[in-house]
Amino acid sequence: MTRRVVVLGDVMLDVAVQPTAALAPSSDTPANIRVTRGGSGANVAIALRASGHEVLYVGAGGRDRAHDVFVSALRYANVTPLLESIEGSTGTVVSIVASDGQRSMLTDRGVNSRLSETFVAAQLEEPFDHLHVSGYLLLDSATRSIGVGALALARRRGSSTSVDVCSVAPLREVTPPKFLEAAAGASTLFSNEEEALTLTSKDDVENALDVLGSLFDEVVITVGARGALGARGADRFRAGASNGPVVDTTGAGDAVTGTYLGERLNGEEPPAALEAAMLAAAHVVSGLGAIG
Repeated sequence: MTRRVVVLGDVMLDVAVQPTAALAPSSDTPANIRVTRGGSGANVAIALRASGHEVLYVGAGGRDRAHDVFVSALRYANVTPLLESIEGSTGTVVSIVASDGQRSMLTDRGVNSRLSETFVAAQLEEPFDHLHVSGYLLLDSATRSIGVGALALARRRGSSTSVDVCSVAPLREVTPPKFLEAAAGASTLFSNEEEALTLTSKDDVENALDVLGSLFDEVVITVGARGALGARGADRFRAGASNGPVVDTTGAGDAVTGTYLGERLNGEEPPAALEAAMLAAAHVVSGLGAIG
């Protein structure tokens, strides 16, 4: 059954850089470089759309070419962009991709931090079945109240909700208690292993899952090459990562989030939804930059 899903997230341009030789200070280093539509929430939205749902994307973009690239990419994926237009620069992230596919990110959030509560409220006036809030909104003090308010509105209407932690460094800065307070009441929480351990102050992912499973209806934790594990109530489930080449891990966790949500909204049980999510992640890591 097709559901109407709203994704609240950042508007970003991604620049993925994978050096193919040792860095040459004060000179040129050969590299593979891709400039694409970015945004963790947008990756989730596109994966949700691939599951057959109507997906609307709410965020803030600058009045520049990066905004146009983002909008074109969403429309190409049949995701409806509902973006507040703000004077300034659209967010940009530069990802430095290592030979094993892991990456470090340099982020300029641009006008994302200036997303207004009034604009978001207007986009949520029409009924929707599910709301997904990117953790980046909850990690930014400028937009945290917007994410919290949207989650509360969805709950009042009886819609299911989800939150993805997104990034461990700002999580540590914000502090886990503050993030968990903002995410409280969401139906489903998504995180990677490092984020889950940080949220719970545990040193074992199984213990972290137990803690988070007591706070949210459903939890999914990705554990890199080992796949992912999850909880729904007292039930525990896991899925192994699919074999294949790993070029760039950018967007892999988002593919898990969007595909898992899409399958759950289609009525699949959590174990089957997680298996489908692992296949989607394997496709994403096979190329450089975000792959929709």
